Amino acid sequence: MEYKLRVRVLAVDTTTSRGSLAVVEDDDVRAEVRLETADGHSRWLLAAAESVLGGLALDAAALDGFAVAVGPGSFTGLRVGIASVQGLALASGRPVVGLSSLDVLGFLGKGAAPTVVSVMEAFRQEVFAAVYDGEGRLRGERRVGLLEDLLEGVEGDVAFVGAGAGAYRPRIEARVPGARFPEVDLFLAAGLGRAAASRLRRGEGCRPGELRPMYLRGADLRKPRS
Repeated sequence: MEYKLRVRVLAVDTTTSRGSLAVVEDDDVRAEVRLETADGHSRWLLAAAESVLGGLALDAAALDGFAVAVGPGSFTGLRVGIASVQGLALASGRPVVGLSSLDVLGFLGKGAAPTVVSVMEAFRQEVFAAVYDGEGRLRGERRVGLLEDLLEGVEGDVAFVGAGAGAYRPRIEARVPGARFPEVDLFLAAGLGRAAASRLRRGEGCRPGELRPMYLRGADLRKPRS
């Protein structure tokens, strides 16, 4: 019988106000921290990582790798999450996996319908969205724009996941009759860790310096008042 080594991952999501950190072994969540905050994630993240690893009697070198949600989402949140994971991975010499938060939602929604659409709030009356098949594989591109524009051509048996799906449910139902809205966990670290574990097993991790944020649109830069 072939022995299957388990893959242990510390995963971080700070793309929205729902911040989370989890240590995952394959599909098993060994420990998790969740925090919903409007003040940003820099104050709690590294302390939470230290506390969780200490509680499991592990150090960073005992991990097989790290995972971080690279966006889209909050500009500040993305920088905090990516920089923190880069530091931990550099110190331990472990690889990292960066996944889109939309892709994590698509992974969590797999099996809910032949087509799964991830929808996140992008503000300015816009959403971030991406379309996946029933196995969570991306179809087309991750996009930002008006909901109705992004739903063009989406039809049939479709499941919508993410905070944006709940927020815009009446508008989605008006465009896609019979749309499904399965519940998925909006604290993404555990799902991110499970998705990343299979990638690390296949040797798909990268070096920390190769991580890049996924913004989908430029920064909102405003001129200072005179």
